[in-house]
Amino acid sequence: QVQLVESGGGSVQTGGSLRLSCVASIYPASSKWMGWFRQAPGKGREGVTSIWTGSGGTYYADSVKGRFTMSQDKAKNTVYLQMNSLRPEDTGMYYCAATLRGGNSLQEKYFDNWGQGTQVTVSS
Repeated sequence: QVQLVESGGGSVQTGGSLRLSCVASIYPASSKWMGWFRQAPGKGREGVTSIWTGSGGTYYADSVKGRFTMSQDKAKNTVYLQMNSLRPEDTGMYYCAATLRGGNSLQEKYFDNWGQGTQVTVSS
């Protein structure tokens, strides 16, 4: 069974940075979509960014363009989310997810494997 494990969350002040990591264990397909989603208290889950592991092509939500960068280390089967210039509205639980198709849409419904999440808190 595919297992996704996130790490790297924490608390920072506005303008700070964090780097999240997600390790995917034994995923049957060599190429897949990996994505990051977030959920603020009382709100739905929002797609933040995704990467096609085959080509490294990435997609970003408008709210994070220019501030967040998703990358991968294929040898470690790990994806990363570098978050810079963090804002209070970036606060939430961040989830790593995986799917074989539809990942560029950043829509939750296309992702069928999820991690447990890691908390990110940005204070003003």
